[in-house]
Amino acid sequence: MIKSEKAAMVEALKDKFSNSQYFYVTDYSTLTVEQINNLRRKCFEQGIEIQVLKNTLVKKALEQVNDTAYTDLYAALKGPTAIMFSEVSNAPAKVIKEFRKTHEKPVLKAAYIDSDIFFGDDQVESLSSLKSKEELIGDVILLLQSPIKNVLGSLQSGGNTISGLLKALEERGEQQA
Repeated sequence: MIKSEKAAMVEALKDKFSNSQYFYVTDYSTLTVEQINNLRRKCFEQGIEIQVLKNTLVKKALEQVNDTAYTDLYAALKGPTAIMFSEVSNAPAKVIKEFRKTHEKPVLKAAYIDSDIFFGDDQVESLSSLKSKEELIGDVILLLQSPIKNVLGSLQSGGNTISGLLKALEERGEQQA
């Protein structure tokens, strides 16, 4: 790769990192070409972009985006590296978890989630159980709807009870007269 190609790659990565809130740094070594293609297919199906990159180019791009925010990630940039970019925070972890049911790799080196950095493969389980933005919004809507549903249910059932009570009192009054 010549110098101008490297500069173009760093610039493209810089744009990618600055526009991505969620990315995972993984180790894909020892996977065969067929296994890597299967992993890429699973990532594509989930809307995840996976790129195999040189660590030095990734580090240069991260330095250009923000000097201090990604400093801790530099320790994870050793050995074979594939980066998974996603619009959903837990999608790459779910793909890794699913893929690892039949393979021993990819191994999670680090994950960048909304300015938080998670290190180590032991984080895959907790990252896969994170709720996505859409799931959190759904939970909030359900919580907001719950009191309204209870009030409406009480009013509806109470209305039936009150009308039934009035009807019974009216019938009782007619029987006594």
